[in-house]
Amino acid sequence: MRNLIVLFSLLVLTNGMAQQRFKARFEMGFMGGGSYYIGDLNQYKHFVYSKPAFGAIVRYNLSNRASLRFTGTYGNVWGDDARSNESQEVNRNLNFRSSIFELAAGVEIHLLNYRINDMKYPFTPYLFYELAYFRMNPKTDYQGNEIELQSLGTEGQGTSLSDRNRYSLNQISIPLGIGMKFNIRERLAISVEYGIRKTFTDYLDDVSGNYVDADLLRAENGPIAGDLSNPSLDGVSRTGFNRGTSTNKDWYSFYGIMITFKPFKRGICDFGAPFH
Repeated sequence: MRNLIVLFSLLVLTNGMAQQRFKARFEMGFMGGGSYYIGDLNQYKHFVYSKPAFGAIVRYNLSNRASLRFTGTYGNVWGDDARSNESQEVNRNLNFRSSIFELAAGVEIHLLNYRINDMKYPFTPYLFYELAYFRMNPKTDYQGNEIELQSLGTEGQGTSLSDRNRYSLNQISIPLGIGMKFNIRERLAISVEYGIRKTFTDYLDDVSGNYVDADLLRAENGPIAGDLSNPSLDGVSRTGFNRGTSTNKDWYSFYGIMITFKPFKRGICDFGAPFH
C-alpha cells in the first residue's frame, strides 16, 4: 500500500511539472493589418489593392530559436481591370472580390536567441513556414446585386463547353514569411510580420483559362453566366482566346502588427540555457 501511495504521489508530481512546462512554453496574441492578392487581375502591384485583415496566433516555444505556430486569419482581396494601366485589360472589364478565411500551422525560426519572458533576449528577426487551409468565394456586382461567381462557371467549368470541373472554394496554400519581434516588457511582445501564400488554384479571382461561347453558356447556365463570361467594353466575341493565364497560380498575402503575451508565469520548468 505504501508503495502504491508513493507511486501515485510521483505520478501526480510528474504530471504537475509536465503541465507547468507545457503552459510555460505558450504565448498567444492578435494581429491587425492588411491583405491583398496577386493574379490575373493584379499581376504586379503589391500592397496597392490592400484591404483590412485581422487574426489570432498561438505559439508553442520549442527553444530560444524555434517555435510552433498556429494561426487563424481573416481578410479580403480584390482586383479590377478598370484600375489597370493596360488598355487590353481595361477593355476586358473583369473584376472580383473575395473574403479569405485561413487556418494554418507551421514553424517559426528565430535568427537570434529570443524569449518573450526574458528581457536578456528581447528581440529577433524570424522566418516562418506553414501549411494552411483557406476558404475563398469570388464575387462581383451585376446590375446592383452581389453575385457569387463559382456556381456560374464563367469559363464553362462544369458544362459541355469545357473539360474542367467547377473549382473548389476550399483550398490549400503554403504561407511563407518574415517578421521582427520585440519584447515590450516581460511576457508581452510586439511583432511586425509579412507573409505571402502560394496557392494551388488559379481561380481565386475566377479568371484562368479561355473565353467560351457566351450564347452557349447562357443556354446551359443562364443569362448571368453568359453576361459575366465576357463583359468586355467593346462587346466583341473572343471565344477560344485567353481570358486569363492558366499557367500562373494565384497568390495572396497577409501582413500586419501582432501583440502577443505569455498567459502563464515563468516557472522552474521554463526554458533552460539558450540554444546556439
